[in-house]
Amino acid sequence: MPTSFSQSAYPFTHIGMDVHRDSISVGVLPPDLEVPELDRIFHDEESVRRLFKRLGDPRRLKACYEAGPTGYGLHRLLSSMGVRCDVVAPSLIPKAAGDRVKTDKRDARRLARLHRMGELTPIRVPSVAEEGVRDLCRARDDAIEDRRRARQRLGGMLLRHGRVWRNGSAWTIRHGIWLRAQRFDDPAADATFRRYLATVEVRDADVEAIEAELRGWFDHSLFHDRARRLAAYRGIDRIGALVLVAEVCDWRRFESAHRHMAFCGLVPRSTHSGNRTLRGHLTKSGNVQVRRQLIESAWAYQHAPKVTAHIAKRHEGLDPETVARAWKAQQRLSRRFRQLAVRKESRNVVVAAVARELSGFVWAEMTS
Repeated sequence: MPTSFSQSAYPFTHIGMDVHRDSISVGVLPPDLEVPELDRIFHDEESVRRLFKRLGDPRRLKACYEAGPTGYGLHRLLSSMGVRCDVVAPSLIPKAAGDRVKTDKRDARRLARLHRMGELTPIRVPSVAEEGVRDLCRARDDAIEDRRRARQRLGGMLLRHGRVWRNGSAWTIRHGIWLRAQRFDDPAADATFRRYLATVEVRDADVEAIEAELRGWFDHSLFHDRARRLAAYRGIDRIGALVLVAEVCDWRRFESAHRHMAFCGLVPRSTHSGNRTLRGHLTKSGNVQVRRQLIESAWAYQHAPKVTAHIAKRHEGLDPETVARAWKAQQRLSRRFRQLAVRKESRNVVVAAVARELSGFVWAEMTS
């Protein structure tokens, strides 16, 4: 292909980066080449600045790398240097069915070529404040999981010794009084029980402390309007609304409610062949935190539609149209829950189906 044609068709130099903790493999694809040139640099600010200074005018550069554990620091550094940078969704990168070889160099080359062709799907990069609140929401998830495991260990120890709580739901005030009244004759067993119980109490305190921090962010200007609107929906309290807002950030990047459902991993796997369509289990891909929150919220719709005192308080000062949409969603999802509960043996299947529809309602609310 003539050089002049290549420069006309591809006026930018595209840089694909395979980013790791200590190194970055770089594929550089200038306008006059069809095969990216390879480089490898240390992953620090000085090395990145040196590389891009060598590549020339930042206005003629377009870079990309996969979203991953290294976060968005590289994106923010390149943006500050005037380089356009996309952070792309790893699960949406095209891949040949027969491609079974994966190396850093091949990944860098492929990213550069696909970026030039426009085949990559960039994600929305949150601001520093948005990312901070999102991290706090995920810290709450981790604390809740730690608490669940601590409770499970305590319950297992009591079960081994024949101590079983049968007077209602566990982890209520009454259950807590019963736990603290337990004593063991054997000193070692009693010490073990006290240690497990103390761990549960510490985990409870951790969750409460993080939730107290999050409540303060609900009224922040970055989240307040959107979080208040989401909190109008049954099953989505203030913290749940903040989790959804912090995780999704830009709701308009989804073209339809179905795209948002797919982002949450709440759509079934499907295979189309000829006239046959085979559907399987949920994909469970995409954002785990959003999916977990929607599933937790969906359990609230097992009850008949009702505007409780807590919901009415969250409706105060909201646009009447938002309140009307929330009531319409509650009526439909409660009816849907009851209908599916009659037909399905597993409540988990019912909740997943209701969560999928709830994800459509919250997407419509955020894009209205």
